[in-house]
Amino acid sequence: MQKLSNTSAWPVYERDSIRCLETQLQGSSSTPLMQQAGLATAQLALAMAPHAQRIWVAAGPGNNGGDGLEAALHLHRWGKSVHVSLMVPAANLPPPAHAAWLRAQKAGVRITSDFPTEWLAEMVPQDLCIDALLGIGATRPLSAGMQTWVKAINQCKAKVLAIDAPTGLAPDSGQLLGGPKDAALCVQADQTLTFIAAKPGLFMGHGRDASGQLWLESLRHTSTGTGITIPPQAWLNRPQASLPKRHASHKGSHGDVAVIGGMAMAASEMGMTGAAVLAASAALHAGAGRVILSLLSGQATQSASPDVMQREWQHLDLEKLHVVCGCGGGQAVQSVMPAVLRRSAQLVLDADGLNALAQDDRLKAGLRQRASAQPSVITPHPLEAARLLHSSTTQVQNDRLKAAQNLADRFQCTVVLKGSGTVITAPGQTPRINTTGNGRLAVGGTGDVLAGLIGARMAQGISAFEAACIAVAQHGQLADDWPEAHALTASRLAERLT
Repeated sequence: MQKLSNTSAWPVYERDSIRCLETQLQGSSSTPLMQQAGLATAQLALAMAPHAQRIWVAAGPGNNGGDGLEAALHLHRWGKSVHVSLMVPAANLPPPAHAAWLRAQKAGVRITSDFPTEWLAEMVPQDLCIDALLGIGATRPLSAGMQTWVKAINQCKAKVLAIDAPTGLAPDSGQLLGGPKDAALCVQADQTLTFIAAKPGLFMGHGRDASGQLWLESLRHTSTGTGITIPPQAWLNRPQASLPKRHASHKGSHGDVAVIGGMAMAASEMGMTGAAVLAASAALHAGAGRVILSLLSGQATQSASPDVMQREWQHLDLEKLHVVCGCGGGQAVQSVMPAVLRRSAQLVLDADGLNALAQDDRLKAGLRQRASAQPSVITPHPLEAARLLHSSTTQVQNDRLKAAQNLADRFQCTVVLKGSGTVITAPGQTPRINTTGNGRLAVGGTGDVLAGLIGARMAQGISAFEAACIAVAQHGQLADDWPEAHALTASRLAERLT
């Protein structure tokens, strides 16, 4: 059993691949996988709550319930007071789970079909509740009966251990099975033990909040040495590249970044130059050799650092620059986009640059034509991704890996699909899911900082894909390390980059 941390590059598998792995692993083992999973669950349960006086197992109608029954069997044998509430009659369980029920019943485990109401009311934080209701098998909104069980788990004062995935969470996407309004109907686990391999939904959307500390019991599955060759659908983001170390260098050795954006207040009733200034500040503090700010307002600003040069974009030698375009650009960026797409040596396209792209097929063609000769990165949030894909935000969020890969293939560029569990991918690359960052980044301007940071990393000689991976991980880690007593703002975030 291993703790899943954000410092390791773990392979990630979606449900269909997990099912294939289950079949292959079961065929090569003399011990049923359910018995192995139950033992691992019991071991983690004992480690979580060594002094528990009461352990309640909420067992569902499928094999996840069977895992819970197997765990209850071991905990009972180890002298713990265990009560299993089984949602369905034992006769309705699938064969492996029914076999687990027979084993538990024979061992004397207390199994009933209802809640031990008085017993639950007496549970305290040192006790334990095990969520063995659905695991990764659920695809539909929770039934009324299942909702009642989930509420009981969440209202319980004891610690909560979820088996495979918290009930109510879609394991492939991290979205809630009942929709955003039903946040209370997802089990909120203190720890989750997942089997065989990591699932994407545990790291995206609501998964990171609902799962607590993640543990993996591989049941002997490894990416090498088993004869199993099913490729992962993603990897957790552990950047492979590092910043080049140059001793004999000058300012030109670290690359030139030009930030083009920032529409004037008169044009929009709302000044947006700050977004471009933030991107330029990020590129500067991240170590770009020279940073040029080109405001589409046509006027210089006093809010930019004196270390940032300011110049009209028409006077820039775009063919030699790493360009960050779109931050605060408003409608004015549309007229700039054709030249930026055609001439920029490398390009990061963000915010209003993406909005302009979504509205103009010629701009889309221009981005595709850049391909590998002129590396590009686009950084959409889910709504911007939906516009580019002619879909809905819900569709994007329900399959973030697919949405990101579709964008990468359609526009032949690196894609950073932002959000909880940012996805980074590119044509021919296995997507990466980022595990750093938190809700503090949900403030205005942090996306502009990320765009500037990606531009700086590209300027420092790192490939577009790896630059995006490094920047996203660093951006999130800064938020994770942020002092609790201090508010995170985009300008402070940019100043902390190195």
